[in-house]
Formats: sequence, structure tokens, C-alpha cells
Amino acid sequence: MTAEPVGARSRTGYDAETLAALTADAEQIVARYPDPRSGLLPLLHLVQSVDGYVSRDGILFCAEQLEMTAAEVSAVATFYTQYKRHPNGTYTVGVCTNTLCAVMGGDAIFDRLSEHLDVGHDETTEDGSITLERVECNAACDYAPVMMVNWEFFDNQTPDSAVEVADRLRAGEQVAPTRGAASVCSFRQTSRVLAGFTDGRADEGVGAGGPTLEGLRIAREQGWTAPSADRSEPAVEPAAEVPPETGTAQSSAERKPATTQDEKPGMPDAAEPGKGTEGSDD
Repeated sequence: MTAEPVGARSRTGYDAETLAALTADAEQIVARYPDPRSGLLPLLHLVQSVDGYVSRDGILFCAEQLEMTAAEVSAVATFYTQYKRHPNGTYTVGVCTNTLCAVMGGDAIFDRLSEHLDVGHDETTEDGSITLERVECNAACDYAPVMMVNWEFFDNQTPDSAVEVADRLRAGEQVAPTRGAASVCSFRQTSRVLAGFTDGRADEGVGAGGPTLEGLRIAREQGWTAPSADRSEPAVEPAAEVPPETGTAQSSAERKPATTQDEKPGMPDAAEPGKGTEGSDD
């Protein structure tokens, strides 16, 4: 029996060589998960690393690999902002404009870059080099205001420093982030790493800077240490609070209104035995 060529029944528009390479990578990804569908997120990053965004062909490829419908794959791809549904720039420049970064100048940085690059949120420069984004949070509030380039940190930015970084990226220069890798890689290269294929750069640069480690520095200066895990005395469980019984002191049945305003308007005082309301039949 003659083997069916790779991609002979694929609905994608990938050429045979690209499809074969994608299929080999996809097999590695799917093999990581007991349920193949769990591999959808890294598969979307994989096709994005080839096309520069999640294309129609990428959607169909993921659907074929996981025996899903194109609609199911599209539903996931359109939910997460890291998946682009139109061609992305070589570099994604994301400016945090969440509360702390905004107060520290994030909005001014975004506005300056938007004017300088002549693009708005999620738009790409004419030369295809930069896609500009507003980012809700870069998870680096101790370095605010923060900008990221392909998810590498650029800390304590100003409008001028941000423009300088953007200009160097557009000029094709190697740009080093504040922390992490020694240089920024392209959007497609980053997408392949997010798909789970290492680029061998995980240990480059500094992972945590001074502000992040400040609490640890103070603790060491003061000689503070964490409680020992080996406790000689058993832990004492706090006594459970027992509510008072009805009719006893502090129970709700014994509480009296603090003022007459606590009583409901138009209602008589608390009824006493044998006391009726005016005009009522005894």
C-alpha cells in the first residue's frame, strides 16, 4: 500500500515542507498531554511562530491536529490577546497603562509612542517593525512605569527612553531589556518559545532586580527568619466561638432598641402579655 503523502488531505494552504515541519512539532506538543485538546494553546503559538499571527491556515492546521472544528479553535484564538488575528509586527511594544504605571507616566509613554510611530492600540507601523499595544498589567509594579518588547521587561521608562528603544528596534539594532535575556528576539521567535520549544536563553541576564529583592534584603539585615517547620509543641487550635443561647445575656431575644427610631414606624411597642393595640378586639 502506498503511503499517503504528508498533507495530501490537509485543507490548509501550507506547502509540503512547511506542513511537514509543523506536523512534526505538533506531534511533540500533543504528546505532552493526556488529552490532546490540552495542546491547543501551544499549537496556536506554534502556527503563530510560522505565520506571524494566527492565520486561517493556522486555525485549520490546529483543528486537523486535534480533531476539532475550526470554530472551536477560533473561539480560543480570539479569547487571548497574545494570539493575533492579523499580521503582527516584528516586535510587539506593550505599554502598561494600568493604575500604578498610569500614575507614574504610562499614559504619557503610550501617547508619545503612538504619535511618534503614527499608530494606535494593536496597530502596526507601515514598515511592519512594531505593533503597539496598551497592556493592562505587566506584573512589574515595582518598576513602574513599565514597557515590554515581545514580553521582555523595560523598566522605569520615560516617553523619551521609550521612543529611543522603538527607534533602535526599527533600525535593526540589538536591544537589551532591563532584566532577562541579553537581547530581544523577534515576535515569531518568542511565539515558538511560548509553544514550548526552548531557545537556550532561559538563564541569560538578571531575573529579579533590586526593588523585587528589597524585602529579602531588609529581612537579612534584621536577622528575620521563617518559623521552623519542626515544631516541638503541637499547634493549638483556637476555641470555637459558641453563640449565646436564646434568652440569655447578649442573645438577640434580649436586645432592646437603642432609640425609638429603631422601632418600625406605626408599630406599637413590644407586646406585653394581655396588652392589645388600640381599637383591636380582645
